[in-house]
Amino acid sequence: MNVKVLILSLVVLFFTTPLFVNAQETTDQELASEYYSNKEYSKAVVYYQKLFNKTPNQLFYSKLLNCFIELEEYKNGEKLVKKQIKNNPFDPSYNADLANLYKVSGKENDAKQTIDKAIKQLIPNQQVINELAMAFMRYQELDAALATYLHGRKLLKGSYPFNFELAQIYNLKGDTKAMIDEYIDILAYQELYIQSVQNALQTVLYPDDDGAKKSMLKTTLLKSIQRYPDKKVFSEMLIWVYIQEENYKGAMIQAKALDKRFKEQGDRLMALAQLSASNDDYETAISSYQYVIGKGSDNYNYISAKMELVNVYNHKIINTQNYTEEDLLGLERNYLSTINELGKTAATSKLLTGLAHLQAFYLHQADKAINLLQETLKIPGLKAHDAAEAKIELADVYLFTGEIWEASLLYSQVEKAYKYDELGERAKFKNARISFYTGDFAWAKAQLNVLKASTSKLIANDAMQLSILITDNIGIDTTEAPLLIYAKADLLAYQNKYKEAMQVLDSLQTTFPLHTINDDILFKKFQINYELKNYEEAVKNLEAIVDDYGYDILADDAIYNLALMFDNILNQKERAKNLYKRLLFDFQDSIYGVDARRRYREMEKTNPEKEVLEFEAN
Repeated sequence: MNVKVLILSLVVLFFTTPLFVNAQETTDQELASEYYSNKEYSKAVVYYQKLFNKTPNQLFYSKLLNCFIELEEYKNGEKLVKKQIKNNPFDPSYNADLANLYKVSGKENDAKQTIDKAIKQLIPNQQVINELAMAFMRYQELDAALATYLHGRKLLKGSYPFNFELAQIYNLKGDTKAMIDEYIDILAYQELYIQSVQNALQTVLYPDDDGAKKSMLKTTLLKSIQRYPDKKVFSEMLIWVYIQEENYKGAMIQAKALDKRFKEQGDRLMALAQLSASNDDYETAISSYQYVIGKGSDNYNYISAKMELVNVYNHKIINTQNYTEEDLLGLERNYLSTINELGKTAATSKLLTGLAHLQAFYLHQADKAINLLQETLKIPGLKAHDAAEAKIELADVYLFTGEIWEASLLYSQVEKAYKYDELGERAKFKNARISFYTGDFAWAKAQLNVLKASTSKLIANDAMQLSILITDNIGIDTTEAPLLIYAKADLLAYQNKYKEAMQVLDSLQTTFPLHTINDDILFKKFQINYELKNYEEAVKNLEAIVDDYGYDILADDAIYNLALMFDNILNQKERAKNLYKRLLFDFQDSIYGVDARRRYREMEKTNPEKEVLEFEAN
């Protein structure tokens, strides 16, 4: 043979042989995987044995072992696992494979002996201990994994106690008390783990329909507070549990105890008061602020607490809708006494704005409100953002008194100054609403369409609703007259001229009985009747929307507001619950879905949790 030809043949053979081998291995692996997926284990085992002999990696080992188990070739499986144990003396996880093999083959005693031997032979190495426990977990051998971690804790002599791992296993076993004890122990060991413990408990404490888990946790925490009086973490955990339950009063009691014991400055009470107020627990918010105020005027939270306390009184009176004229006058006196004490300064501008709103919209003292807001805008050192808030409030009052263009000018100033801020978007919406009131529907709609993309959910929703109102009620006829009349009534209602607004709405309904605007008329009547506390008429308005316009855009608004009225005002809980349920089933895309679902679940609970007796340390 020609020497050159021979050399060329050898070169070709040298380079193509690995390609052929790799291609062959790929084919074998594909066939093995296909047979395994089709549960043709007698065919798959041949290829996985071949693949494992060439490349003894973990994938081929696991597949081969499973094939032996499925084919009940337990002897071959045992040989395979024991070989792995011999070749990997520092990896105890293969002992879990062997124990499982014995168990599925009916050799329970051998399985137990293998588990015990593997645990006994552990070395004081966190990674090795964890690998064995996790291997047992793969086979749902919870008791073996538990024993592994407990023995590992002894071996490591406290350097790593495996609390989180053990808590997870106890939870899987349904041993809630032991799980809680592990989390308590880790907090006693290191308080910095509080966030990790809270994150874990947030998951494992639910579902807890009868409240048994949280009750057990609170009892354990109360005992821990007594056992470790110098540690804050257990009181902080108890506060956290109460907040999860929306038991803000219980949280406040613990927060006060903690504040007294460690001579704090009331910071956690300030935060809790704000949270309570945002969840309509005004009494707890008031008590929390009063506690901080009681610490004295030298406390750096004193001024903020005084101001926020007045705001809470405001929300409590206004939002509950059950206020009297005397309530409003008492609130005004509260504002005035607080302002007299703290002074009219840049720091108290929000207090001044709140008083002006009360005077204009509830006490019918618009002139007083305008003077106060103008005075506020002249305060030296007033922050630009606070000045813009005061301008918006002043514009609202001008609109309330009929000075529409003065209002529009102020809204425009704020909109221009805060073009990319929520404050500017709010001013833009209010200006768009003025365009609506004055009949410039095209311009109003153009502005509203921009605001639909607002990052503020409230502004976006309001813009969407007003835009839909315009779209639905123009372009159908050759006249915009019905919408113009409605806009007039809307403005009258804003100005608290409810009698005149009702007359306009009645006239509109009579003149255009078949117009699409009639459901909007009913909803506006509901809003007016609600403000006037004519609750029976308000219910009729909403029921008319549900009965006659159940297919239209305001149907879910009507159902949700009906549910709220029956729930919070008329005390007809069963009717309220049925309406929440109807909203969830018939209007699954409603913006009220989250709130309706939460309240419905609360009303469905038949076994409310019995509170652990509240504890306050000396």
